[in-house]
Amino acid sequence: MTKTITRLIDNYSAAQAAVAELEKSGIPHSDISIVANNADGAHDHHGTHAVDGDAASRGAGKGASVGGVLGGGAGLLAGLGILAVPGLGPVVAAGWLVSTLAGVVGGAVAGGATGGLVGSLKHAGVSEADAHVYSEGVRRGGTLVSVKVDDATEPKALEILGRFKATDAATRGAAFRANGWTAHDPNAPAYTAEQVAEERKTYVPTI
Repeated sequence: MTKTITRLIDNYSAAQAAVAELEKSGIPHSDISIVANNADGAHDHHGTHAVDGDAASRGAGKGASVGGVLGGGAGLLAGLGILAVPGLGPVVAAGWLVSTLAGVVGGAVAGGATGGLVGSLKHAGVSEADAHVYSEGVRRGGTLVSVKVDDATEPKALEILGRFKATDAATRGAAFRANGWTAHDPNAPAYTAEQVAEERKTYVPTI
């Protein structure tokens, strides 16, 4: 039976390494997705593609095709591109999750990212409560790694994600709620680079 494992990794370099290890373990890059906050512009060297109609998206620029963002033959990380997502601001992303995030139909953008990342995760089988936590985690500077697995590949995927200090929704959600958070608000302003830097002081481990 196929299921989706989703985790937050606060250190982007660790998330990249986790994706590489997942691929090395035999999981096809077509079954892996990565979505990382880009409020600080650290990933601006990747191509860009706006997915909604607001000012943030219009300013996202031009660049990679959606097909490129979805991931190419050279591996998932070779297909990274920048998207402007409601409630998150600019993110760098690649993989199957982007197809629902960008509203892709037949290889073209057919509209806005309805429901944002929360809606995309729910579409992938993540519970609504967990989807809110993961979306908020990306908003605050984290990197989301999501992988489709079957019963045979699940233990290895979990071991790899754990090796790179991945955090599940229950753990991070408890930390958010302890500080008064209740749910991800897609209408809330995206975090600034300064806010992301401050948030990372709390969560980013030393790898």
